[in-house]
Amino acid sequence: MNRRSFIQSAAAVSLAAAANGAAAHGAHKHDAHAKSASAPVAKNPYGAVQAAAAHCVTAGQSCLDHCIRLLSAGDKSMADCAKNVNQMLAFCTAVTNLAAQNSVLLPQIAKICVQACQACADACKQHADHHAECRACYESCVKCAEECGKIAA
Repeated sequence: MNRRSFIQSAAAVSLAAAANGAAAHGAHKHDAHAKSASAPVAKNPYGAVQAAAAHCVTAGQSCLDHCIRLLSAGDKSMADCAKNVNQMLAFCTAVTNLAAQNSVLLPQIAKICVQACQACADACKQHADHHAECRACYESCVKCAEECGKIAA
């Protein structure tokens, strides 16, 4: 057996072993999903706040990007908006994650998130008539503050 044949044989054996392992792993995963699919899924009581915070994160990221572009062009009027959006993003991201986990810590974070969303909404409201990104962020912050307020400790 020459070196080329040996390498080809070794490669073929490795591929076959990997394929068998993947097939076995795939079957195992499929069995696990089939078993869990029949089990009832508990509804997360924090679904509304999770959705509102996730929407706020999406709108906030667009607003922050817009603020940074304007700041880079020399528009200093967006500094307060950018600062408040950035802070809101930290809390809304935390709320989204904790709500998904049905965390006992969520009510405490939601209380602070209300404050962050209100500050962000106040900053974005000043630009809402001129910038669609600020208007969308303002509206999502108002909604998120409302939903967080419902569960805040």
